[in-house]
Amino acid sequence: MINTGWDKVLENEMKREYFRKLGAFVKKSYKEGVCYPEYGNIFNALRYTDYKNVKVVILGQDPYHGEGEAHGLSFSVLDGVKRPPSLNNIFKELYLDLGIKRTNNCLSDWAYQGVLLLNAIMTVEKDKPLSHKNQGWEEFTDTIIKKLNERDKPVIFVLWGSFARSKKELITNPIHHVIESAHPSPLSASRGFFGSKPFSKINSYLRQDGIDEINWQG
Repeated sequence: MINTGWDKVLENEMKREYFRKLGAFVKKSYKEGVCYPEYGNIFNALRYTDYKNVKVVILGQDPYHGEGEAHGLSFSVLDGVKRPPSLNNIFKELYLDLGIKRTNNCLSDWAYQGVLLLNAIMTVEKDKPLSHKNQGWEEFTDTIIKKLNERDKPVIFVLWGSFARSKKELITNPIHHVIESAHPSPLSASRGFFGSKPFSKINSYLRQDGIDEINWQG
């Protein structure tokens, strides 16, 4: 399904009854309505960033629900698609933090460098945010976080907003790092996201751990 090291890591999870039911729900939803991302892109986050290569996790809640926006990476949209407000604020903070003016809205280059762009809920119905909540995705992606927590190589978990911060309890291994702040949404960005300097903090932790830094420019 994923064709990376994640297949082995998640092998037992994907055999569980809840995951079978989740798969049936997703197939039915895509057959009967319009859902995002495209069916073949649902697991892009795991395809682009293999288990052993994860340096950073940036956790989103669920995919963008507008036409043509979501493509399986949290906060990312394909080039040519109008930049969503949250991504716009992420780029504003990137400039405030590191002076980088990024124009490429697709974050796949971050993913290939080891930034797992994971949505806790991996599918959504068109124009209906959180429409695929409580169908099993949260259990699956909690397992992904737990499997990363088990690693003996440090991971930096970036938790923006109350939903993402609720996952902090899953990160129990002291070798890992947690960066948390308000969400980049226009509703909350001015309440602690702007000025939080997550990108320089990430690279500082990577340097500290002897791991190659992320090139945020793309």
